[in-house]
Amino acid sequence: MPNIKVVNMAGKEVGEMTLSDTVFGAEVKSAVLHAAVRAYLLNQRQGTQSTLTRAEVSGGGKKPWKQKGTGRARQGSTRSPQWTHGGVALGPKPRSYRVDLNKKVKRAALFGALSSKVADGKMIVVDEIAATEYKTKNMVAMLNALGAEKKSLIVLPGADETVVKSCANIPGVKTTVFNAINTYDILNCDTFIVAKAAVEKIEEVYAR
Repeated sequence: MPNIKVVNMAGKEVGEMTLSDTVFGAEVKSAVLHAAVRAYLLNQRQGTQSTLTRAEVSGGGKKPWKQKGTGRARQGSTRSPQWTHGGVALGPKPRSYRVDLNKKVKRAALFGALSSKVADGKMIVVDEIAATEYKTKNMVAMLNALGAEKKSLIVLPGADETVVKSCANIPGVKTTVFNAINTYDILNCDTFIVAKAAVEKIEEVYAR
């Protein structure tokens, strides 16, 4: 089982904890991670983009000129795609981009993402992440003490409005709770910062 040191918000080591092999010591499969990230990004798309075809553009009911004898190319409508203000040929229409993954693949991808952070030394366990007041500088001080890089994901054991709002204005920093983590956010961050209580809850929920 992988071991990881536990630090406080000042970056000082205060202990050590053993992580679950199932969750934090899983095999990292790039194909599974790719499938999960692709599904996540596609599912963020609304698919509401739409263009007007020649049948939907108003006007153009009259033939611009007679069929023959003008020396110009024959035209049936001023709303054909080659005309200014005409319809769009083969343009996008509303559609669903949704991709579904089965539970086994989702879980394998999540475990792989968590395990990769542990293996790369990019996971930091903090004994407690808390704030007594809405102060961005307190969270910035914590990140600096932990040596967090530009993109950081902070995982809390439960909703904490003070911490969330204190981190809201810090570029590249995202906060979430243990039961809302996903493969994309974990892989997309440079530093994965987790409260010790959140680690225990992640293991409790997913290691079963």
